[in-house]
Amino acid sequence: MLEFIKKYRIFIGTFLVFSIITISLFYNVLKPEKTLPVYNPADVNPELVDSTVQYIAREHKIADFSFVNQNGKTITQKDYEGKIYVADFFFTTCQSICPIMTTNMVDIQKAFLHNPKVMILSHTVTPEIDSVPVLKKYALEKGVVDSKWNLVTGDKKDIYSMARKSYLAVKLGKPSELYDMVHTENFVLVDAEKRVRGFYDGTKPAEIQRLIEDINWLCENDKK
Repeated sequence: MLEFIKKYRIFIGTFLVFSIITISLFYNVLKPEKTLPVYNPADVNPELVDSTVQYIAREHKIADFSFVNQNGKTITQKDYEGKIYVADFFFTTCQSICPIMTTNMVDIQKAFLHNPKVMILSHTVTPEIDSVPVLKKYALEKGVVDSKWNLVTGDKKDIYSMARKSYLAVKLGKPSELYDMVHTENFVLVDAEKRVRGFYDGTKPAEIQRLIEDINWLCENDKK
């Protein structure tokens, strides 16, 4: 057997190299191209979507908005025009999932700190508590970079509307309390055309890694 291998070692080596190259080529040709879905209200758990938009099955986009950030600056759709961004909902006094979500969002901030295409937008669901000074204190404690990440407050009705009609990511709170909201662990990925492209569990490292990979994909394929 050894004599055979020695005699035909060049042929065997060449055959192995050819086989590896051929298999790699076939794999690359047959491997399905990565895509990201475009989400509409009709695609999402109805618990997270306002009843007035649940029927919409195509061409859903994030509505125009106007909120105030941690520096007292008014933030609108213009500030996110042409940007890929991650949106979420939180409140500063939350002691359950919010600290984990914020830590993971900081990791996303680090991953794209020097990429001007990518931003973050966090909305408080308790604007009556989370005033501008409260948000500023929270931002400083958590390491928020102002140019990359806006923590916003505003009229609760407007935040409610964005949460359930645009981002499709927040549950109803007490039925007896108008515009009451229960934020979820959802991080929402929005593309440069204001379309929802993904939902991620903001408490799980594996989901954060998937989100980072999807952001990178959007940065390279932002017209798809």
